[in-house]
Amino acid sequence: MNPTKKAEEAYPTRRQVGFALVSAGVLTSEWLNTYALVPRRAFLPDVIWPYDMESGQAVHVSRTDDAGRWRRYADDDVPIVTQWDDGGHEGPRPGRLPTSSASMPSVVFRMLDVLTVDEDSRVLEIGTGTGWNAALLAHRTGDGHVVSVEVDAAVADRAREALHRFGALVEVVHGDGLCGAPDHAPFDRVVATCGVREVPFDWVAQTRPLGVIVAPWGTGFTQDDALVRLQVHASGEFAQGRFVGPVAFMKARAHRTAPVDHEAYAPHTGFPAVEEPGEVAAEIAAGGRFGPLVFALGLRVPDCAFSPAQERDGARPLWFYSRGDRSWACVFLREGRPAQVWQHGPRRLWDEVRAAHAWWCAQGRPGWDRFGLTVGAAGEYAWLDDPGRPL
Repeated sequence: MNPTKKAEEAYPTRRQVGFALVSAGVLTSEWLNTYALVPRRAFLPDVIWPYDMESGQAVHVSRTDDAGRWRRYADDDVPIVTQWDDGGHEGPRPGRLPTSSASMPSVVFRMLDVLTVDEDSRVLEIGTGTGWNAALLAHRTGDGHVVSVEVDAAVADRAREALHRFGALVEVVHGDGLCGAPDHAPFDRVVATCGVREVPFDWVAQTRPLGVIVAPWGTGFTQDDALVRLQVHASGEFAQGRFVGPVAFMKARAHRTAPVDHEAYAPHTGFPAVEEPGEVAAEIAAGGRFGPLVFALGLRVPDCAFSPAQERDGARPLWFYSRGDRSWACVFLREGRPAQVWQHGPRRLWDEVRAAHAWWCAQGRPGWDRFGLTVGAAGEYAWLDDPGRPL
């Protein structure tokens, strides 16, 4: 068999990806025609860094060097980085921080389905990126109904060019998306394609009563987010709704958090550990980065960063760092042995995490759909089951 042909067959075609998305219930009939007519590849630059599922890394792909490989990745259900380090990156190797991308189609259409747009809906998009998501929305809602705000001028220019080239009439605004687009308000729908640590009230104020806001929201406990769907109250004074499930998005620039400097917290563990049963820590480790337990811990243990290390030779340390001071905790798991716990600083972080775990268990181990968020002019708060039960 021809090696080149065999390599090509290892990648699914766009038709096969679409079939898989339909089978998974992600690509609904309302969006099927849009998927067919608005391909992601029309909005990608010649040089991309798609996430390779086999290696678990972003890989450099150039359309000039290998057009077939570029197209296969463009059509596949993988996220694709299109900018590193806010545009300060050069060369084929990945940069330090991905700062603009084209999300994987399964995530895009899942969010669009949650957004529930109709023909003629006026939509505000926060984070233009490549322009593909805005083009999908414009195809569904009609020309001139989508306004997209992009904080990076170069990214905004490229998206504007791609949208014009494709023939999608979208208003691209260079500015801070956290402020919305007041000159174009009101909107029926607001969708954010960047992760936020707080939903700006400006989005609520610029959305019509009973309108919908969809955004990736997180606590900072990890870098991951949860998708929240908010509906603006009839009074227009607040918005609230439930979380849908886990997602991972690049953060809005103003909501980025600096990486934890481990040495600044814990240059050594030069004091005795406390031993305890390891069931709680083991459940946290096994829950995975996208599990509802880790999300609940982030809600119950504020201003804390969780950093689980990779398991090596049957051992795995779980680190917790306070964002407000230099408190830290480490739980060291080793198969067949009690957990070893170190805590240092004014906060006893492991005690807080363990108490949060006990709370989660006492509530019946709630999943995503039992958590919600309320956003008002005075701020926001998360709740369990009912807005009257704030966390």
